[in-house]
Amino acid sequence: MERLPRRLRTLLLSLRDLLLSAGPLAVLGVGLVVLAFQWLKPTPPHQVTLATGPAQSAYEDFGKRYQEALAANGIEVRLLPSDGSSANLQLLRSGQADLAFVQGGTGELRPGDGDELVSLGSLFVEPVWLFYRGDAARRAHGTARLDGLHQLRGMRVNVGSPGSGVPTLMERLLAANHVPPADLALTQLEQTPATVEFLAGRLDALVFASAPESLMVQMLLQTPGVQLMGFAQNEAYGRRFPFLTPVTLPRGVVDLAANVPPRDVRLVASTTSLLAREGTHPALLQLFAQAAQTIHGGAGWFNRAREFPSTRHAELPIAKEGERAINEPTPLLQRYLPFWIANLVERMWLVLGILIAVMLPLSRVVPPLYQFRVRSRVFRWYGHLREIEDDMEAGRAAPEELRQRLARLEAQVEKVSVPLSYADELYALRNHIQLVQRRVPGA
Repeated sequence: MERLPRRLRTLLLSLRDLLLSAGPLAVLGVGLVVLAFQWLKPTPPHQVTLATGPAQSAYEDFGKRYQEALAANGIEVRLLPSDGSSANLQLLRSGQADLAFVQGGTGELRPGDGDELVSLGSLFVEPVWLFYRGDAARRAHGTARLDGLHQLRGMRVNVGSPGSGVPTLMERLLAANHVPPADLALTQLEQTPATVEFLAGRLDALVFASAPESLMVQMLLQTPGVQLMGFAQNEAYGRRFPFLTPVTLPRGVVDLAANVPPRDVRLVASTTSLLAREGTHPALLQLFAQAAQTIHGGAGWFNRAREFPSTRHAELPIAKEGERAINEPTPLLQRYLPFWIANLVERMWLVLGILIAVMLPLSRVVPPLYQFRVRSRVFRWYGHLREIEDDMEAGRAAPEELRQRLARLEAQVEKVSVPLSYADELYALRNHIQLVQRRVPGA
């Protein structure tokens, strides 16, 4: 430092004083930001588990679409197959899944679920598809066309596996039609083996609830000899069961050229929601809710464009992220910035605002502290000068010794460097040293 040019030495000393003055405040600010980051955890985990459904189901297909959508933001969606809606609800409760598709009215929600689970909105309708064999209907009732559940008496009917939730739903619907289970030959096979049995003629009717995108639905709608039962009282079902909605499968919507179906078919449908555990990271909920706009926002057999996702028909509280994604436009930052940056700013801005509000008053201490440090380099030599002057007045030192001490003091002060704005105080010190030198006896 001694050999450095005076200007450079002065600059380095000024920087050192500035760092020592503002350093503690900067360390405090960084520490608070780190603590806020640890508390808020704005960065989402890179892996999330989504419970879907059986193989070749609409749930499985939608799960793959979410997997692809979130992969664009660096999130790995692990798909967890299941028997269906009821099984998905159990996976959520046990913590084996973070999110899951759950069908309204079939999941047997518990009173405590509202505290542990949230909804990202209703995604699509799942009609109750009741396919039956025309030849079986003729044998049982002398007609190939059925339009009510009461006509299933005496028939072999598969109502789906217990984990799908359909058995619970069908139990409620059959009870409303005064059809006791003993009047039917009920089975609870999974969808694929049940379809094989049905097509082989060992089952008379097949019931499952699924979105029309299901490959099984698409196939059965176009299979010769297989009929789709309409619910002639679908409006009444909608009034009796709040989780059911009356819908109509329009004539020819499956195949316009082949006119499939040959007439409008009245059906009942439940709405399927995307549920999540309460502790799932908010950024993940936001990504899923935004992906839902693209995946489910188009027109379908039973809805017009942008009718879904929806906050209607929700059996659980809607998460804030779902509410915002459904009812508000895409956040401004996410339109122009990568998601991880926009998410970080959105989740930290309030904390940063509070930190700025706290740090601004504290920052007022820095200028006086810096001033004190710079001036102290000058003022501490006044203590030595005052000591010499006191010895001179009390006669405790010989004139020659006083002159030597003043000379050493003057040489040391020559090495002091201060910013130009404080140079007047340094020159004042030098003048005072010379003033005392003139007062030494014999000078």
